[in-house]
Amino acid sequence: MKQSRVNRRDFLRLSATGAGAFLLPNIAGAAVSTPTNKVTSEGEGIPVRPLGKTNVSLPVLSMGVMRADNPNVVRAAYSAGLFHFDTAHGYQNGRNEEMLGNFFADKPRDSFFIATKIKSHYPLHDNFEEDLNKRFAQSLMRLKMDYVDILYAHALGEISEASDTRITDALLKLKKEGKVRFIGFSTHAQKPEQIHAAIDAGIYDVILLSYNFKMNNLAETDAAIERAAKAGIGLIAMKSMAGGAEDAEGKKKINAQACLKWVWQNKHITTIIPGFSNFDEFDECLAAAHSLELTEFEKNYLADLSDKEMLFCRNCGTCASQCPEKLPIPDLMRAYMYAYGYRYAQLTKETLQELNISNACSTCTSCKVSCPSGFNVAQKIAAITPLTQVSSVFLT
Repeated sequence: MKQSRVNRRDFLRLSATGAGAFLLPNIAGAAVSTPTNKVTSEGEGIPVRPLGKTNVSLPVLSMGVMRADNPNVVRAAYSAGLFHFDTAHGYQNGRNEEMLGNFFADKPRDSFFIATKIKSHYPLHDNFEEDLNKRFAQSLMRLKMDYVDILYAHALGEISEASDTRITDALLKLKKEGKVRFIGFSTHAQKPEQIHAAIDAGIYDVILLSYNFKMNNLAETDAAIERAAKAGIGLIAMKSMAGGAEDAEGKKKINAQACLKWVWQNKHITTIIPGFSNFDEFDECLAAAHSLELTEFEKNYLADLSDKEMLFCRNCGTCASQCPEKLPIPDLMRAYMYAYGYRYAQLTKETLQELNISNACSTCTSCKVSCPSGFNVAQKIAAITPLTQVSSVFLT
């Protein structure tokens, strides 16, 4: 079956009114409008896929703005036909949302599709909803918008969080108030159980999940994804580059096109949000989006890496019971990946601050954790925790 595509002529024709105007609904302030037209022309271009039962279709390539600090990269993506941009309340201490707000301030609201995320520590505090609303109001102010298209509960860890009624009720209230069009959660844990819990909760429109060729529970995750798709939940992929490097030291850049194409083979995934932050990275992602099929070379390349130690933590959970200090080791390994794979030490610091960790491994003389992926856990933690003491002025 042929994919719907946005062709190059559409890009040029839409440049005067906004790259995504034909695919997005004609929104007039409120967040309850339904889509009108959708580009279905064939030929050269970026294929589009439906986002669950939202009645919105998105190009298979979107932009994770997390690391980007140059609005010209956002402009390049927007001009090329991308219109879904993903940010979060905490990225770059709010400057990320501010950059998007400034860029889109003079653009038609129906020409872009914005997602942001808010992290709440679990178990939830008594003032959880008040704090959520306060931070979300700040996000809207930074974005200079009356509403966002997707609001995610950020980085859920426990299975119970996906169905926690305090979380779901708070999200639904914002949706009913017209401040959010669609609600969801993001997860790095890749727990199929979280997806099943979200389906059973019956209130989520979208799930943003880590999804790449290095996952150790791919069959179970794919089964959960298929069930979610049948239930009408839109599925968006992140962390698709498996850490961004071929090696455990982060010295050799991974083949981004092969990684993206691998994800697109799953037809239930609507779009991917790679975190390109410069023009070369964007060009590589865009080239992949114009030709989704994996070549034989790319298949063999990924197969060769499948059992190799890299930077991506598979979140298998083996470490949880081994650590005497009960550290959130998968999150710490993700923080390490940000520093050594993404070369983004500032995000590492932000992640450690969210985890409230500054002096990990203080009670152990030797590490008791044996990682099935071969990670030297103690060494990696020791390499990143000093960043909490470094001023953000000196971090990239």
